[in-house]
Amino acid sequence: MIAPIKKIAILTSGGDAPGMNAAIRAVVRACTYYSTECIGIYRGYQGLIEGDFKQLTARHVSNIINKGGTILKSARSTEFRTEEGRAKAYKNLKKENIGALIVIGGDGTFTGGLKFIEEYNFPIVGIPGTIDNDIYGTDKTIGYDTALNTVVEAIDKIRDTASSHNRLFFIEVMGRDAGFIALNSGIGAGAEEILIPEHNLGLDRLVDSLNKSKAKGKTSSIVVVSEGDKIGKNVFELADYINQHYPDYDVRVSVLGHMQRGGSPSCYDRVLASRLGVAAVEALLDRSTGVMVGITNGQITTVGLNKAIKMNREINKELLKVAEITSV
Repeated sequence: MIAPIKKIAILTSGGDAPGMNAAIRAVVRACTYYSTECIGIYRGYQGLIEGDFKQLTARHVSNIINKGGTILKSARSTEFRTEEGRAKAYKNLKKENIGALIVIGGDGTFTGGLKFIEEYNFPIVGIPGTIDNDIYGTDKTIGYDTALNTVVEAIDKIRDTASSHNRLFFIEVMGRDAGFIALNSGIGAGAEEILIPEHNLGLDRLVDSLNKSKAKGKTSSIVVVSEGDKIGKNVFELADYINQHYPDYDVRVSVLGHMQRGGSPSCYDRVLASRLGVAAVEALLDRSTGVMVGITNGQITTVGLNKAIKMNREINKELLKVAEITSV
């Protein structure tokens, strides 16, 4: 008979996302509810290698549901990519009698977790925490909703100055490999054009669109650019091209950058993180491993970490059509 899990550890890895603290809180309190000890691992996989552990109780996670970032900190760990590093991590887990691990993060986090399972058959469940919303197996990732609201609010403010000075603004948002933030925030903020990696608009089409906007009497325009867009090497190169070839445009660039990661999480992200945190603990106690908990059509679901890593979320083609129609 398999012994019950009495101690579960949790870490956050990769880029931080609003709502991670809410997920940590939910995991700790679910462990308390199910009479299971919870151990916080600081600085992600690097902290796992160095044994940077701390017992967490329900009181340790009071008043963090509204805070951005992660109280457990996050760090990149090249050492965990080595067999020696993972061996140290496993030794530390066994030394502390930890029976399972919850990892919060994105592709890189899940890749590390899956490798650890393959080598040591150690129970691990993943929670998707990334503002990019690019993880297969869940409709939303923790932090995405908050990031969208942050971006839309910023674009609204930039539009005020764009309108006042008759300017064309290129606004770069995060999304090196995925355009979910750009597409949804662009529609929500009424952008004239949206450039994303999954749909190469092409420079000629962009210029044609801007010219049509000007011909229709628009005196200012907003173009939302995902950082991974393929038209130019970067948003500044794109803006320079428009400046050089179309001097009638008064072009400005705004890179929103890491402000998209910060801030108090939205109510949606707090609820989502709470649901996924509880679901992760329950999955481990039910002897699930190698899975990610997510949400599909409003219901908690699980998907194998291998699928979450290898399969790509496709952009919603209906949204592309909506963006084109509403920008006329």
